[in-house]
Amino acid sequence: MTATPFAFDTDQSGPLAGVYVTRLEQPGRPVVVLDEALIQRLDATMSALPTTCRGLVVASASERVFIAGADLKAISELDDDALDRYLAYGQRVFGRLSQLPFPTAAAINGAALGGGLEVAMHCDGLIGAPSASGKPYPIGLPEAGLAICPGWGGTNLLPARMACAEAITRTAAGTPTNFDEARNTGLFDALAPSAGDLLATAKRWVADRAAKGRVDRDGAPSRWIGRPGVASRCVAALDEVRADLPDTASARAVAEAVDAGLTRGWRAALDCERRHLVHLRRTPEGAAAIQSFFERSAPKS
Repeated sequence: MTATPFAFDTDQSGPLAGVYVTRLEQPGRPVVVLDEALIQRLDATMSALPTTCRGLVVASASERVFIAGADLKAISELDDDALDRYLAYGQRVFGRLSQLPFPTAAAINGAALGGGLEVAMHCDGLIGAPSASGKPYPIGLPEAGLAICPGWGGTNLLPARMACAEAITRTAAGTPTNFDEARNTGLFDALAPSAGDLLATAKRWVADRAAKGRVDRDGAPSRWIGRPGVASRCVAALDEVRADLPDTASARAVAEAVDAGLTRGWRAALDCERRHLVHLRRTPEGAAAIQSFFERSAPKS
């Protein structure tokens, strides 16, 4: 069955003409979760982009989250080959997002965790806003807290958007930040004053960059640790923090993936993450941590 693209809306006149917004949605679910069906719909959405599109904002239909995280059920239950294919498929789809020939931005209005943040970081810009409730929401890569590691490029994306040492340390420990902290780290490329202003702020950010013309792409996201000026800082940061990272298999996997990106490139980093994630979820520590997460998340009778 062919996946249904997410809907688009756009301004048809003025400086925002051609800047499209698509909202990630999962009807019937209280929050948006990054499962295979969502990835398929994102893939279909990029295939359905109108030829008039000159900029894209990826937003969420949920008022509570951008994307709450990846589908841990699939990560824990698929056999090794199937999980490898699933992760590789996500890498290809998010890679398509990073290679669109015009500026892109993720409009973050709530929790952006794990794979959700990885999707956002494949965009050129991260545009943030305080939550509608006013309560700071979490942002980060918590996988190492479940004794696993990111699988869609997060180890190489987050250190390019904030202090490298802090990003590597947080990822290796599985410690997210929150909105109030994140806006002080430089994670966001622009900030909206309120949740209600988020889309307008994101569209203006994209339109400003679209006015400069077509974006050149080279196969990797625009913001990752292999870029000139970032790579040298991340090499130094990895050397600085490596000895102090947690003595866990997941922290070692994060450090290895960062090193792979710095020494062998973007594709090598993705391959490294995928290989480690397939292995780590089967270790006693990974299986127990994921099971404990399911138990904590189960509805209380």
